[in-house]
Amino acid sequence: MSITESDTATDSNTAALSRAGVSIWLDDLSRERITSGNLQQLIAEKNVVGVTTNPTIFAAALAKGESYDEQVEEIKAKGGDVDQAIFDITTRDVRDAAEIFTEVFTASHGYDGRVSIEVSPELAHDTDATIAEAKRLWSTIDKPNVMIKIPATVEGLPAITAVIAEGISVNVTLIFSLDRYRKVIDAYLTGLEQAAAKGIDLSTIHSVASFFVSRVDTEIDKRLDAAGTDEAKALKGKSAVANARLAYEVFVEAFGTERAIELQEQGANRQRPLWASTGVKDPSLPDTFYVVDLVTHGVVNTMPEKTLDAVADHGDIKGDTIVDKYDEAREDLAKLKEAGVDLDEVTEQLEREGVEKFIVSWHELSDTVAGALGKG
Repeated sequence: MSITESDTATDSNTAALSRAGVSIWLDDLSRERITSGNLQQLIAEKNVVGVTTNPTIFAAALAKGESYDEQVEEIKAKGGDVDQAIFDITTRDVRDAAEIFTEVFTASHGYDGRVSIEVSPELAHDTDATIAEAKRLWSTIDKPNVMIKIPATVEGLPAITAVIAEGISVNVTLIFSLDRYRKVIDAYLTGLEQAAAKGIDLSTIHSVASFFVSRVDTEIDKRLDAAGTDEAKALKGKSAVANARLAYEVFVEAFGTERAIELQEQGANRQRPLWASTGVKDPSLPDTFYVVDLVTHGVVNTMPEKTLDAVADHGDIKGDTIVDKYDEAREDLAKLKEAGVDLDEVTEQLEREGVEKFIVSWHELSDTVAGALGKG
């Protein structure tokens, strides 16, 4: 029995998903979830083997407030400023969550048991500041099972390389296009090569590449509706899964190259694809859609709790739903182009909006903490 398969979980839908090769991570974290035992319960009962966070998640957690009152009062008594308060609060949550996942981390030899924390989204277009903040988060939390989230912006790519080169594990976030994904993989491999040159043990470095899913359909389906034709409307709900399936094909090809194999022979780990933004926003789609249609070995699916509960309740796991679907995915994206939808334009827009949305959430988080500190 695996570390995540208790008596209540061995025959569950989430256990079936895990056996199919998908690592289930929770896309949420809060002080209350940690202290109440809820996170430990999800590990035991729903096969959760990791956690991802982002500014929106922390803004929501802090807005509830009560679980943070004691620490906020301590910071207030010391005269701490808002930025330092956010840093102290979020790194404490991530450190405590990482501690809870220690057993999973050890049992999986570092493959899972991961907790991610993101650099400030305001640094998304500042390479040097991103590198500095990633190093600060890593050294402050000081847990081997933490991953530092860096956005896959143009400026983020060299930061990914530099941080990996220091032996720091990275979750690359906000990936929407196949072209950018290829650049992310190259940044990772370059970082590994630099780490090897420094004598760093490559086996200690892990990375995931967070490929966003539902947001792609949300934007494209809006454009298909505007096109108005029956052919266009027939393509709704197909683009995101097709895009993600082809991302997995890119992953398989990239880590089968001579360059990648040479690094793996030195102990390097493959940078796993992670399906992010898997909560279904279109009520006409099944609420487990971005989970059951993206199943294959060696990927991560990070889910909001509502999606996790849906999968546990009625997720129909049918085995691999990616590897034999590449041609179908290409056809769907070709039809999209015929319908007048420019996928490159969409993914560029989504990256821009993704950074902007996280900045808005960061400001909400700042305002909440400022209010609690009496600095609002």
